[in-house]
Amino acid sequence: MNNAASILMLAFLALTFLQSGYEKIFYWKDNVAWLKEHFAKTRLKNMVPLALFHLLIVELIAGILSAVGIIQLLTNSGREYGFYGAVFSCISLLMMLFGQRLAKDYDGARTIVIYFIPAVVAVYWLN
Repeated sequence: MNNAASILMLAFLALTFLQSGYEKIFYWKDNVAWLKEHFAKTRLKNMVPLALFHLLIVELIAGILSAVGIIQLLTNSGREYGFYGAVFSCISLLMMLFGQRLAKDYDGARTIVIYFIPAVVAVYWLN
């Protein structure tokens, strides 16, 4: 598949997940407070900080691997990092989709699909 398209897709994923990770790290308390309210009527209500921490780790892995994947593509040394960055991006989005569906936030779940489609395309292209 075309390296330029793959690089652009990985840039999209890297920016998305590194920015999201940054926001979670530097605005942790705000995120936990909002999510506790968001999940107040779900099975996750008492696990919000732990669930958010797990999501943060997966997002950072996705973002870092996607960024390294760009470098790997630019140096023509392979596609592995980009592929795994896209896979971890999909895992992260599925985690968020699960949470949104659990909270019955169907608009939020629908929004995640907008991010999921390019992530799956990246998995396909880089496989």
